[in-house]
Amino acid sequence: MSAAPDFVGVGHVGRPHGLDGSFFVERPSERVEAFAVGATVYAGGEPAKVVSFKRGSGGRPVIRLDRRVERGTELAVPRASLPVLDDEDSYYVFELVGLVVEEEDGHVIGRVKDVLDYPANDVLELDSGVSLPLVGACVRQIDLQRGRIVVTTGFVLPQ
Repeated sequence: MSAAPDFVGVGHVGRPHGLDGSFFVERPSERVEAFAVGATVYAGGEPAKVVSFKRGSGGRPVIRLDRRVERGTELAVPRASLPVLDDEDSYYVFELVGLVVEEEDGHVIGRVKDVLDYPANDVLELDSGVSLPLVGACVRQIDLQRGRIVVTTGFVLPQ
């Protein structure tokens, strides 16, 4: 997501749902409270209040805002509003995107482009085209301070 540095993307305005201005939230955050009635989201950088919330097909959030927004508009919340994660091994996706990924021997593999939600585990998608499972056997260290992720040597096949 391309939210400004002080904001974190929580979805995009999707296709309409009904005739009252409601719409599906595309690529929604797992933080359902971001879409609760009365919550404020930033649509296109401007605040908007959620006036209705329900689940649509596939369990996707369907919301209506207090103002009209165009399809495709990014929805975001202030970074400061995010709850602190209790588990030291838990991270928000936005914290991982952009980190350098290197093997234990120091060989740089690429940068995290996205974190994909797969059924068995999350997967780090790198800008180099490499995909790595976000599991303990592969990921040895996540160091936000140094901006890097260290992975076990041998998970990346030589090309």
